[in-house]
Amino acid sequence: MPAKNRFVRLDAFTKTVEDARVRTTSGGIVTIVSLLVIFWLTWGEWSDYRRIVVRPELVVDKGRGERMEIHLNVTFPRVPCELLTLDVMDVSGEQQTGVEHGVNKVRLTPESEGSNQIAVTALDLHSPEEIASHLDPSYCGNCYGAPSPAGALKDGCCQTCSEVRDAYAGASWAFGRGENVEQCQREHYSERLDEQRDEGCRIEGNLRVNKVVGNFHIAPGRSFSNGNMHLHDLENFYSTPIDHPHTFTHEIHQLRFGPQVPEALMDGLRSDQTWTNHHLNPLDGTRQVTDRPAFNYMYFVKVVSTSYLPLGAKGLKDSAYSDLSPLGSHGVNSDGSLETHQYSVTSHKRDLAGGNDAQEGHKERVHARGGIPGIFFSYDISPMKVVNREERRKTFLGLLTGIMAVVGGTLTVAAAIDRTLYEGVSQLKKLNTR
Repeated sequence: MPAKNRFVRLDAFTKTVEDARVRTTSGGIVTIVSLLVIFWLTWGEWSDYRRIVVRPELVVDKGRGERMEIHLNVTFPRVPCELLTLDVMDVSGEQQTGVEHGVNKVRLTPESEGSNQIAVTALDLHSPEEIASHLDPSYCGNCYGAPSPAGALKDGCCQTCSEVRDAYAGASWAFGRGENVEQCQREHYSERLDEQRDEGCRIEGNLRVNKVVGNFHIAPGRSFSNGNMHLHDLENFYSTPIDHPHTFTHEIHQLRFGPQVPEALMDGLRSDQTWTNHHLNPLDGTRQVTDRPAFNYMYFVKVVSTSYLPLGAKGLKDSAYSDLSPLGSHGVNSDGSLETHQYSVTSHKRDLAGGNDAQEGHKERVHARGGIPGIFFSYDISPMKVVNREERRKTFLGLLTGIMAVVGGTLTVAAAIDRTLYEGVSQLKKLNTR
């Protein structure tokens, strides 16, 4: 048998001669409707192929020796900037006391005047005429029995009031208002401090910390260590010449761990109903009010590492993730991937004078006496990591399969409908001719 005849026997699509074909009006209508349905369903398949979705994956965080950034923006309407100190410490033993690098203290007008920002030119406590560079080159300020602080303008000396305060903190001594301290009298430290008593303060900026269990806090007075204890000089906080005391009423405008998720990505996440509440910073907008100066607020934060990998990104950490990268850019990689963190939080507050919460209806809740006033953030690191990976909803092969299924299925259903209509019309004609 010739090879051509062998293929003829395998033909699954037998044909009819043109004279045996019957064309009907209903068949034409079904054909048009079928083409429209095929076009509509094919467009849906194409749109589905083009759609990018974010698929979360939970893995064990295998990072070692990493660091992370903390961005904070907190307002204290009833405490002046000169009294506030930001400290960071963790379980590895690293401490950052009196953090200033990457953090700004913005003086605010009194709360009764709206807590508006004071002009930037007025942000320094000491005027330019009083800084140490205008002193006699041979001048060596007395440190009053304390060792000269590290980084002093002149070794073994305390040239400014600030250096005397640092020296006292290094020796674990209380400083107070600086009475009888020549440098502070020259700079009118106590007078300028009293002028700021009614002011508020906003602390904003970035911290870079080890990615281990730790805490950071904002409390009054210079901090120092005495043995294993971390202490603050609270004399200026409690001893105030104004009628109303300083309190730690505060508002957390923003607190996040890691870089901000881009708005475009957040819009994409919100488009999926299952992601409506995804990656919100739960402490943003938190406001706490108290009229008692000896009051303590504690926030216990559970931090979860989170990666966002855009389409095609490998998520490889490059120089932008190194410890040498500028503050605010930590975790943003050149391929568009993002290494950041989510967190959950529980909070607790207590009166340092002790007592119970009978006024709030919980008289069985008893507080210990003593402690440091301020706000404390204790963070713990989860061993798990969430990886959010952008993917296409279907592959190109899946697109072709879907289109063929649409065409074949639509034509098959259309043929069945056309056959049913044709047989029905034929039967009606036979009944009418009888």
